[in-house]
Amino acid sequence: MKHLTWAPLGAMALAIAAIAPAQAAEQKSVAVTAIVEHPALDAVRDGVKDALKAAGYEEGKSLKWQYQSAQGNTGTAAQIARKFVGDKPDAIVAIATPSAQAVVAASKTVPVVFSAVTDPVAAKLVPSWEPSKNNVTGVSDLLALDKQMELVKKVAPNAKRIGMVYNPGEANSVVVVKELQKLLPTLGLTLVEAAAPRSVDVGSAARSLIGKVDVIYTNTDNNVVSAYESLVKVGQDAKIPLVASDTDSVKRGAVAAYGINYRDLGEQTGRMVVRILKGEKPGAIKPEVSTKMELFVNPGAAEKQGIKLSDELVKSAAEVVK
Repeated sequence: MKHLTWAPLGAMALAIAAIAPAQAAEQKSVAVTAIVEHPALDAVRDGVKDALKAAGYEEGKSLKWQYQSAQGNTGTAAQIARKFVGDKPDAIVAIATPSAQAVVAASKTVPVVFSAVTDPVAAKLVPSWEPSKNNVTGVSDLLALDKQMELVKKVAPNAKRIGMVYNPGEANSVVVVKELQKLLPTLGLTLVEAAAPRSVDVGSAARSLIGKVDVIYTNTDNNVVSAYESLVKVGQDAKIPLVASDTDSVKRGAVAAYGINYRDLGEQTGRMVVRILKGEKPGAIKPEVSTKMELFVNPGAAEKQGIKLSDELVKSAAEVVK
């Protein structure tokens, strides 16, 4: 009798043990890190989460989600990368070039999806724009700089000297500077650079351009974008218009931007993560570039920075910031 009594319980225990791993296997884990928190990168993070949720991966249910910002510190980015790799998630999303470089350096096996990286090849994240055949893929925010300079000319038709504040330690910004050094002379323009190795240097770097430039152009340099208000103050005080390459900066005081919607970029990145969660290998997925561009303008900011935007430019904008 004793044997008959315990046999069903033993069978039940085996059944529970068989079910438990299956249930655990259904939950996927995604770790997300960004070099710093600012509106554009935050929009990427939120877009990734939205795309995962739309595909049925919801935090606390079928998804274990963790997020950490490096607060602008590359040393912290490396620590976060090592921690995430040790957690062995199903995918790591690395937002912006410094964070992506840290994660790629930390693992050759955990799937890595970069986002908001201007030039992943120059940043040595992938060997080319073809499938990497390793553990890395992602979505770039590469911009056509000729279109950016067309906007500069529309904003300030008489401008000849273009100022740029950037972090010389950030690979994506160095790429943009080199490209502008080649492009601007063909357009009859000159580039005047000002280095800001840290976010706290952005204001003083911008002030160093007063009297030397007609317009300040900002790329998606993370130091600059995280301290954009200090740049706006200089633009207003010195009457130098600011033209950005991310639309979120227009809401913060840039005159105009023809750029990527970073929420959309995040959703595009998230859809790539979903493919990996469903079994595709990152090395088989070709890196992508966001193709959805939008023009944002801020006539109020333009007035404070000493110019008036043409009616034609304002009418052509996807969004006019009030």
